[in-house]
Amino acid sequence: MRLHFDAGLCVRAKSKSSNCTKCVDVCPSSIQIVDNLPSFAPSTGIQAAACVGVCPTEAFSLSDFSVTEFFFHFLASKVRLISSGVNIPCISVLSVEHLIALALASDEAISLDLAGYEKGSTLLGHIRTTIEEANFILSSFCDKQLEINFVDTPMETQTFMPKQEEASRRDFLRNASLKGAIKQKKAFDDEVNAQMLQQFEIDGTVIAKIKNKQLPDKRKILFTALKRTNTPKVFEILPQEEVSFVSQKYINENCTNCQICYRVCPTGALSSDSKFSLIHFDAMLCVKCHLCHDVCEPHAIGLQSGFEIKEFFEPSQRVLAAFSVKRCNECGNYFTYTGGEQICPRCMTEEEEAFFLHHNAKKMRGEE
Repeated sequence: MRLHFDAGLCVRAKSKSSNCTKCVDVCPSSIQIVDNLPSFAPSTGIQAAACVGVCPTEAFSLSDFSVTEFFFHFLASKVRLISSGVNIPCISVLSVEHLIALALASDEAISLDLAGYEKGSTLLGHIRTTIEEANFILSSFCDKQLEINFVDTPMETQTFMPKQEEASRRDFLRNASLKGAIKQKKAFDDEVNAQMLQQFEIDGTVIAKIKNKQLPDKRKILFTALKRTNTPKVFEILPQEEVSFVSQKYINENCTNCQICYRVCPTGALSSDSKFSLIHFDAMLCVKCHLCHDVCEPHAIGLQSGFEIKEFFEPSQRVLAAFSVKRCNECGNYFTYTGGEQICPRCMTEEEEAFFLHHNAKKMRGEE
């Protein structure tokens, strides 16, 4: 089972200004940033499974395993225990959204078996934190909770655990024949190549995917599960720092309407109208990737101090900023008008450059 990466979905591929390091933070020994994109050895497998769960745009995945398919197969089964190596390669592939949706969609309580994880390990701590966040959010609008168990799982049922095979120098030297040596040398080289860092580039295919606005499957799953849930009588407001996967934003007076934030937003949570006179925001389309904040030069975008649970049940599109927009007298395109001559910044710059060149030419001819 190998780790896969789709560069076209990564927020770091959408802008060099992105500071997203969620995959590196959760898997520092397996993933690093090279040329602004995550990189890892081709042999990397479930030891980096946590990056699948934390990636806001689902750029990471595991071969031979689909979290989305697991969600529906699990609910269709009679089993209500999620156990690493039994019905899932690693619990860390499940995001907070997946856990909330599982709890909501199941009529019976769901338990997560953490027996296979080393006590005090970073991975176990991450999984516990994810479960705690899911339970915290669930408690704000329903009485369902995810349970934690420590179950001893028989080894023969561990169908998702890949076999780890390492190249051995001793085995390589033990084989004295030329034919055997060549075979062993190739195996050794293949193993070395498998451990070398796999780097990704932004080519035409990646660029085409970057331009698309795509909502992750885990958010669609959460939408589906919420539709089955009764609307609470009172909507709570949760501290924004306690919610890792969605946010509510505001835009202050520093905004210049440069349009970059909603152009790079990977899901379309930020958008505008045909005249670019407004900035809309849909909280339930936000994946809290922080990209809009990273690209905003005047730092005009901020997070509200709280997240309103009401958005889960009554999603709304809010206007974060509005601008006076007029057509440029020179080129006819719309631009943000702030007063004075009705000419867009681009035409203004061109006029200034033309005036400078004309003035400089007269000066060289001695006419001034």
